[in-house]
Amino acid sequence: MVALVDAAKSGEIPGSEVTVVISDKPQAIGLEKAQSRGIETVVIERRGRTREEHDAEIVSELKKRNVDLVCLAGYMRLLSCDFIQAFPNRIVNIHPSLLPSFPGLDAQAQAYKHGVKVTGCTVHYVNEALDAGPIILQRTVEVRDDDTVETLSARILDQEHIAYIEAVKRIALEAHHSTASAIS
Repeated sequence: MVALVDAAKSGEIPGSEVTVVISDKPQAIGLEKAQSRGIETVVIERRGRTREEHDAEIVSELKKRNVDLVCLAGYMRLLSCDFIQAFPNRIVNIHPSLLPSFPGLDAQAQAYKHGVKVTGCTVHYVNEALDAGPIILQRTVEVRDDDTVETLSARILDQEHIAYIEAVKRIALEAHHSTASAIS
């Protein structure tokens, strides 16, 4: 999320701005980082509500701000069909593997345990299936003989920052102007 905010503010992602960062966790580190960069933040907690009720409130907040593109960043929950339909082909996610390999949680550990020699990250559009939307771009990371899950994850994260910025930049250039929102 921070990489996207900084890239939009610097003009690296042309014609774009991050208008709001929404989190379901009041203590999310991303909220503080967004606030320190002058970005509006909103907390919408899940407590006692269905996914659909929670997502409807997020959608309402995004629509109030005329958000064009929703960028998921560390949002570890599947979105409801209603949320996805509210922003068709306008929700993107970053995943720490070369999809379609290793979808879901702990992708780096999955890749490491499987013994792959190359992994990486994928930026993709979000659809109703887990980590299965159309791929926008991927970046590779070599798995080294001396890697641990932690060292591999750190190198993948470095590539995630580059990939997410590049993907949103492509989308913004295609749209000529995009308002992005990060949910963490």
